[in-house]
Amino acid sequence: MSENLIPLDIAVLTISDTRDESSDRSGALLIESLESAGHRCVFRHIIRDELYQIRAEVARLIADPQVQIVITTGGTGFTGRDSTPEAVSVLFDSHIEGFGELFRQLSRDDVGSSTIQSRALAGFANHTAVFCLPGSTGACRTGWEGILAEQLDSRHKPCNFANLVIPGRRQHG
Repeated sequence: MSENLIPLDIAVLTISDTRDESSDRSGALLIESLESAGHRCVFRHIIRDELYQIRAEVARLIADPQVQIVITTGGTGFTGRDSTPEAVSVLFDSHIEGFGELFRQLSRDDVGSSTIQSRALAGFANHTAVFCLPGSTGACRTGWEGILAEQLDSRHKPCNFANLVIPGRRQHG
């Protein structure tokens, strides 16, 4: 990769009824990973797993011109309190169908058939990419290392999501 990385401005949103900043290992892992890759964390917040609170916060981040990428962690399972997919998917202008499929394929090596219980999802809204990962640290590591590290790298070929959110580019190449 001969050209320079174009750093992205990324918001990290942890969705949890039990975590605070001192116990949010998944959010911390994502921030450490994205900063190590040369990107900027421009916003970090922890909110309760409440459908309309999640929707409002993600909608606010999508509308913020400083935010190019939103990564959420948590709320993607099937318990009564897991509402991230329902909260976020209605905000998408277009869905990235392959994201959840690839995430489940990659996580099968770690969790076996239990990967079927992940509702990881992604999409675009207002020229912002939104990626929703499960809440475990292992799942966030899998999502970052197996998908996001490359797809948020503007130099990754043949295509990447970074170039779709960079003003003036907004194309794959």
